[in-house]
Amino acid sequence: MKQVELNYTFEALEPFIDEVTMRTHYEKHHATYTNNFNATLAKLPELSGKTDAQILADLNAIADAGLRTAIQNNGGGFYNHNLYFSTISPDGGKEPAGTLAGQIQREFGSFTEFREKISSAAIGRFGSGWAWLSSDAAGKLIITSTPNQDNPLMESSGKLTPILGIDVWEHAYYLKYKNLRADYVKAFFEVIDWREVAKRYELSVR
Repeated sequence: MKQVELNYTFEALEPFIDEVTMRTHYEKHHATYTNNFNATLAKLPELSGKTDAQILADLNAIADAGLRTAIQNNGGGFYNHNLYFSTISPDGGKEPAGTLAGQIQREFGSFTEFREKISSAAIGRFGSGWAWLSSDAAGKLIITSTPNQDNPLMESSGKLTPILGIDVWEHAYYLKYKNLRADYVKAFFEVIDWREVAKRYELSVR
């Protein structure tokens, strides 16, 4: 399993996410999750050929409790960060368009209401974790939050596909925003690549 390659530089998301945070987040935290995930997968040859999403959606298939926890934590960290770094961009911000925009309107009433709800999920997550926008196979959008490196794939056994994740571990924002998580969440909306999120939404509908 490989880290997603960035199509922007570490400083490109300034002033919303600073260069040092981006570099540390990607080169240290994400890289560590990736290395640990691959090291654990090497002990589980029966998972060979499966995607990260397939593995995380069926954690109970891993009989060894210790290895299952290692996959949950490090595989979750790998998958979550690949999604995170793929759905932010220096050309982000604005609002979604097309099919995704219409579904947000139907599900939440307006983009403003959607933004308030997912922001509340992110800000209100106690300790470390994530806030998510996910889709089911019928295209219904769901906002959730999870602790640690858990994600909706795990919690729904693959019935939900995450299409946007807001990382609220302190390593994602503390160097710039200190304890002001709400300020980070507000700034995060300035870098969301809604075109990429929309692509992921369309792929999730089967």
